[in-house]
Amino acid sequence: MNKFYPNTAFKKKTGIKEAGLMLFLSVFFLISACTNPSQNSSQKVEFAAKDIPVKKPSVIEVITAEGTVPNLDSLQKICKQNDIPASAIYQWKNHVVVFRIIDEPEKLQQQLITTFPKAEVKLYDTPFYDFDRKRCGDVKMAKDWDNIIMTADLVKDPKLQQEYLNYHATQFEKWPEVANGFCNADFQQLLVYKNARQLMLVISIPKGESLDQLNPKTTENNPRVDEWNALMKKYQEGIPGTKPGEVWVLLEPVTSK
Repeated sequence: MNKFYPNTAFKKKTGIKEAGLMLFLSVFFLISACTNPSQNSSQKVEFAAKDIPVKKPSVIEVITAEGTVPNLDSLQKICKQNDIPASAIYQWKNHVVVFRIIDEPEKLQQQLITTFPKAEVKLYDTPFYDFDRKRCGDVKMAKDWDNIIMTADLVKDPKLQQEYLNYHATQFEKWPEVANGFCNADFQQLLVYKNARQLMLVISIPKGESLDQLNPKTTENNPRVDEWNALMKKYQEGIPGTKPGEVWVLLEPVTSK
């Protein structure tokens, strides 16, 4: 903070009384700013809160040989040791996924590698696509969510893979109708992750709702979403174990089985 110190020339020109008055006013305003910082403080708090990164959930996948299933009891035991509930575990055939905000996902991944040495354990730590309801101009969120988790592969062509990523990087600007469709369907969050060429899609909806009932609202009076979906088909294919023509497969909650 800069205090006011009148120099000799100023004293001669204005006199001691005026210089003293200026010193008093300067100190008064400095004290007021320090003891009455409501406006500045609120701005600083708002700025700090805005800059705090929101940690996203991670996806950890255990893939065993086709025709086999990871030992779910062992997996649930490890999850429990890491304060991860059984409700965070999903499965499709030989693919088992943990979806959760995890403080040290690499540590959990290593534990699973040790427990399932013959399995492939993949970490999807950061989504390359991230939609939430802030894009709807509506910060109102459902209190509880159901997470719908699906997986597919990108086609093997690296050029097409990059095109797919580029489309998603600019989707909010060039295809705003897609996000509008998610808003209309009351999607709370939609995340897409990638590891090698495998994709993980997570759609969060209000608890108790049905994706089959909500999803048609994404295209209701919104033909651009149909265009988007048709365009994306050329970039995607089913993972090993899917039926001919099958692309996205659903991982179901283990606790509901």
